Formats: sequence, C-alpha cells, structure tokens
Amino acid sequence: MKAVRGGAAVLALGLVLAACSGGDDGTGTTGDGSGTGGDAGSGEGVEGEGVDDGTELTMWTRAPLERQATLLVDAYNESHENQVNLEIVPNDDMEGKVGAAAQNGDLPDLLAGDVVRLPYWVDNGLFTDLTDQIEGLANFDDIAVGHVDAGTTPDGARHTLPFVTDVSVMVWNKDLYEQAGLDPEQGPTTMAEFQEQAEAVQALDQDGVSGTYFGGNCGGCLVFTWFPSIWASGDEVISEDGRESLLGGESATALYDVYAALEEGGAIGAGSNEETGATWTAPFSEGKVGVMQYPNTAVYSAIEAGIDVGVAAIPGMDGGTSTFLGGDAIGVSKDSENVDAAWNFLSWLVSEDAQLEVVAKNGEVPALTTLLDNEYAAEDPIALTINSVVENGRTPVAPYFSEAFNASGSPWVSMVRTATFDGGDSVEADNELITEVLDQ
Repeated sequence: MKAVRGGAAVLALGLVLAACSGGDDGTGTTGDGSGTGGDAGSGEGVEGEGVDDGTELTMWTRAPLERQATLLVDAYNESHENQVNLEIVPNDDMEGKVGAAAQNGDLPDLLAGDVVRLPYWVDNGLFTDLTDQIEGLANFDDIAVGHVDAGTTPDGARHTLPFVTDVSVMVWNKDLYEQAGLDPEQGPTTMAEFQEQAEAVQALDQDGVSGTYFGGNCGGCLVFTWFPSIWASGDEVISEDGRESLLGGESATALYDVYAALEEGGAIGAGSNEETGATWTAPFSEGKVGVMQYPNTAVYSAIEAGIDVGVAAIPGMDGGTSTFLGGDAIGVSKDSENVDAAWNFLSWLVSEDAQLEVVAKNGEVPALTTLLDNEYAAEDPIALTINSVVENGRTPVAPYFSEAFNASGSPWVSMVRTATFDGGDSVEADNELITEVLDQ
C-alpha cells in the first residue's frame, strides 16, 4: 500500500463515506450550462492556468460533499468566463453512474471521486494524464500530496488534485465529561484512556446516553476512524503495494479488544451494531454520546446543534496520533473535449486565493500545507486543532480498497463485527480474506 505521511508532504480528503463519511443522499445541480466546446483534449499542450474563454463544463461529485462542492463551483463561476455545471450524484449511485458513463464515453469534463476509489478509476483509464500541468504548478510542492498520489500511477503519471479534504478526529461532549467527573478540556491520549472515558460516561446511566458510538456495519466509517489508531501505534494496515492486509497485527487486535470490552460492558450505543453510515454522526450531535471518532466535516454541525465539543487527534494504543486523510480528489475525465478549460478550473482550485478565501474561510481544511495555519483558523481554536491533526495523517492507496473495506458485507466489516459484537476469534482468517480481495 502506498501511504503518505505528514508535514509539507501530506494530505488527502470528506466524509469518507464511501471511505469516510456518509449519510447525505441528496441530489441537486448548480452552475449554468451543459454544452461542450473549447479545446479537444488529450491534455497535451495545456499550460499555466488553462483557458478561460466562456466554455461550459460539466462536473460530477458525491452528495456527501454537496456543500463544499457548491461553494467552490459558485465561487469559480462568479469569477470566470467559463461556467461549471455541477451535478450532485447520490453516494450509492456514484459507482454505477461512473461505470456506465465510462463505457459509453459520456463522462463529464471534471470528475471528483472518493480518494480511496480513485486508484481503481485511474487504473481503468478514466482520467486524462495531467502530469505536466500538475507538476508545472508554481505551488506544486505546497499541495498536500494524498489526493495527488491517489491519482498517480506506478510509472509516475499524475491525474488528480485535491478537491475536498475530510479528516477524522476524536470528539467528546464536554458537558457529559463534566457530569462524569472527567476533565472536559482533556480528551483521550491513548485508546486505554478512550475506553476509560467512554465507560465513565456510560456509568452516568442517563436514558439514551452511551459512552461511545461507531458505524459497526459501515466499512468506510470503520477505516476512517479505526485505521488512525493503528497508524498512531506505529503499524501499517496494508502492505506497500496495496496487495496484503496487515490487520491481524498486534495493534489492530488490541484495538478490536478495546471495542469488544466496551460492547461487553454496555458502553457502545445500541444502534452501532447495525449502523450503515447513514446516521452515524447523529447520536453525538444530539448529545447522546460521550466520546467517539468523527469526521471533521460534521464537527460544526454538532456545535450548531448546541453541543460543547472537545476535539483532538485520534490516539494510538499507547500514545501517538494520526488521522485518515479522506475526502475526494478531482481530475479531467478521459471523455472531456475541453481539457484546457477544465484545467483552468483545476489550477484555480489549488490557488492560494481559492484555498484561503473559499475553503479556509468556510471552515474547511485547505489543500495547501502553508495555509493549514491561516487567518481564519487562527480565530477558531477548533479549526486550528483540526488542521493540526493533518501532520501525522495517512491516505491508504490500493486499487481494490473499496471492495476489501468499503463494500457492504466486505471481509473488513465481517472481521470487525465478529471481533467486536460476536466475541469471535476469526481475525487471522478474516485478514486472509481481505488479502484475497486486495490481491485480485
């Protein structure tokens, strides 16, 4: 597996659901026009900022990222001659829609997709090669590399840039912590402390309140929230080449044991067992959960709902921190006849102006590492904390990641459910099944 690690060489992207978050299945469109025109497109000869000549561009993105996508597209359309017609695709429909369009030559000019699914799409030739354009960007070295790497083939050809970044964090309800006799300003720094604090909240024995909650039947939720603890413990989740699962290791099994103990003690919310991801963030935002791993894109919704939220990086078993750098990357599809104009949108997308005045200003994580500590985040301690967790973050890259982990009934989901809810001991066998899927 290719994994990227922190500092000026990190980042990736939101709700990962399919990889990392989920729930919103809404549809909609924004922007104007759906025609074609401009320069026909292998991508060769596109230089600098591309062409802004009034071309009408088409674009698809997943419903969970509708807010972020709409903000970016509206800002671009208001400031450019080109116009992007954005189509919001229900999360569960994205794979089928993209597959059918790819076969029929009907992909949109701009295609955004879950960062863990991108390697498969790139491997199947769905994107235009933009190596020269991407590496020719003046700020290329400042771009968080997770979403770039997701669209990079083994021979170094680059196809994608960051679109929306979502990171996983640890959150806790400060009011419930205070009631439980815990320090409301101090979240868990190890997974043992996580267990202790969840159990303390559960001991309040308040109707409908649980110590913790998670998407127990949601592969994307689980990779987004559990992988960071394994990374923070110093272990890997899959091999360098993305072909072998390493989820039977010491840190992984210790993590499963933490959740099995919480389940046995009744500290896991009743809905976790069947939670498919559609509502996995809701119990915390309703004030019903003490502490849990969470998508950064949902933190402000919880705050707006009146929850006094504590936020920190996700710890390892004995310390350390990490995060899953999820969300969506974006590129120009193989079917676009408007590559020059589409590149104009992409080059603007990773400009300092767009990343500061659209992304950071609206509370999202910027894709430029020099902007992680920005003027808007400086006014918001929570935003600054969320941005800071990126330093030790990872983005796993494997062509069959979704099949092994995100798919309904995947061997990863079976492994977690057996180890956590059923008290079974099939980790070694389930780990081998994950490897079989990864090594197709």
